[in-house]
Amino acid sequence: MRQHGEIRNLFDEVEATEGDTRRDAFHRLVRLLAVHETAEEEVVHPYARRSIDGGEAVVEDRLAEERKAKETLKDMEDMDPDSPEFMPRLAALRHDVESHARAEERYEFVQISRNTEPERLRTMAKALRAAEATAPTRPHPGAETAAENLAVGPLVAVADRARDAVRKVMGGH
Repeated sequence: MRQHGEIRNLFDEVEATEGDTRRDAFHRLVRLLAVHETAEEEVVHPYARRSIDGGEAVVEDRLAEERKAKETLKDMEDMDPDSPEFMPRLAALRHDVESHARAEERYEFVQISRNTEPERLRTMAKALRAAEATAPTRPHPGAETAAENLAVGPLVAVADRARDAVRKVMGGH
């Protein structure tokens, strides 16, 4: 949830700047979103699928939202942040990302925190950090599950090590 706040702050920064400063802020936003979503897709969503009421449907809804955001980010990556079409696209993306974050907080995070033993939550936090450490730093639409995330990207070995680290921390789950 802390990262959801960081994401909102980066959207604010992109909106409030221009030129190279906007471009830099946007690239940091893209990186944070890619890393954040990958970690959720590898750790949070699989756990939520099997551990919360209606988990399968909740996760499928979140994955659809993530796929849409990744497609938008990918389309925006090469745009000039000072072009007239950039800010309207950014505003639409922000709306979608913030709606997605609220849904995660309401339907996944609350149920997980209420119904999961503290030791398991600590283990999940470690697994999230491990996943973030080797996650892709750019969006990959169509890779919204743990298995798909680990199959994309130029360095399959890095992705494999990320999977191994996450699984090790999660105790093979």
